[in-house]
Amino acid sequence: MRKTILFLMLLLTVAGYAKSKKKVVVERWPDGTVMDAWFKDTTKVDMNALGRQYVITDYGVKNDSTLVQTTAIQAIIDRAAQEGGGVVVVPQGTFLTGALFFKQGTHLYVQGRLKGSDRIVDYPVVMTRIEGQTCKYFPALVNADGVDGLTIGGHGTIDGNGLNYWREFWLRRSWNPKCTNKDAQRPRLTYISNSKNVTIQDVRLINSPFWTNHVYKSSHVRYLDCYIYAPTENVWDLDPKRGAPSSDAIDIDVCTDILINGCYMHVNDDAVVLKGGKGTWADKDETNGPCERILVQNCRYGRVHGCLTLGSESLHDRNIILRNCSAENTDRVLWLKMRPDTPQHYEYVLVESFTGKCTRFLFIHPWTQFYEMGDRPDMPLSACNNIVMRDIRMKCNHFFDVALSDKYTLRDFTFERINVSDEKDAFDANLIPNTIVKDVVINGVKR
Repeated sequence: MRKTILFLMLLLTVAGYAKSKKKVVVERWPDGTVMDAWFKDTTKVDMNALGRQYVITDYGVKNDSTLVQTTAIQAIIDRAAQEGGGVVVVPQGTFLTGALFFKQGTHLYVQGRLKGSDRIVDYPVVMTRIEGQTCKYFPALVNADGVDGLTIGGHGTIDGNGLNYWREFWLRRSWNPKCTNKDAQRPRLTYISNSKNVTIQDVRLINSPFWTNHVYKSSHVRYLDCYIYAPTENVWDLDPKRGAPSSDAIDIDVCTDILINGCYMHVNDDAVVLKGGKGTWADKDETNGPCERILVQNCRYGRVHGCLTLGSESLHDRNIILRNCSAENTDRVLWLKMRPDTPQHYEYVLVESFTGKCTRFLFIHPWTQFYEMGDRPDMPLSACNNIVMRDIRMKCNHFFDVALSDKYTLRDFTFERINVSDEKDAFDANLIPNTIVKDVVINGVKR
């Protein structure tokens, strides 16, 4: 008996030792700092555990897709906030509304369709953030400012109803080629600002008149398994090639700790975009700032202009990862937009485990659309450094599309374990100082 006990104790000791020797994978950001455990949590929020549910049809909202019911729906949001918080539920059906403003303690659960009004008068002018500037403009369809712990969920649809806005934009642009986004008044779909611990999960976010999702000065925000769509053609009879203008999927603006996991994105502009301010003195404006610790993973891209775009309104972006994703027919995978009128610094960016088809994989060029150079004697020189691309399997028209400029410097790029077809075949390891090339095969030839 004693021998049996000793043998069992020995087995437990060996098992415990083996367990202690099990390799623990510590994930790190491109600059080597340890990634917080928060980024591993893709668990969905249980909408039933968020408090009392306020089904909007139980509080006077009619199931009538032709009736704009902004006031009635906003009253329910306000009531939920006043009564200690809860979940505003959009049931089956289509409910038309203008701008809605969620309050602390409230959440949105979409089972049916929450549809935006196509009249700009239903979106009152407010102080907001748009295109790298804080100014008076139109709010989004769904707005939340200073709402910590907000959850937007459900397998329903938030529909921006953008067709008339898109047509008006292209009509204005045909009359005035210098017409900007702000000249053609359009709301965004969702705008989250000054908030933390936010989750947007499972919902269909479609047909935004302008940017689809915009998050500003927020942290620990998760987009989980969302479907984000806007048409890329056939929105204007006079030119069928026109799609939904500037319908970016997710704009991340002066934010830290953002996770985008398992989303599908197909829009007529860039997909995940980092922003933070623009202009010659943008780095001196306290409303602007950096984006740091952004993780995009396990996503699929349809047609987009850029899968991951830094700019055009960016100042300092650091520790950015795009991984384990695929593109069906995207234009660019990594797009670094360099504004001559803005001091910019993009560093420690990693793109890895990417497959599919694209026109351009890496695209770095000056961005000169609607820019205005100010007079600044101490204007910092912009820079891109410590950019890594590895484990890439792509069919490309132009894998390496990089232009030099006296307005910015490029250095410390790494290309590792890459196998691509490349019609242009313009890869030049000597173009960027300190470029590292390891196991790079282009058109079957090792470089």
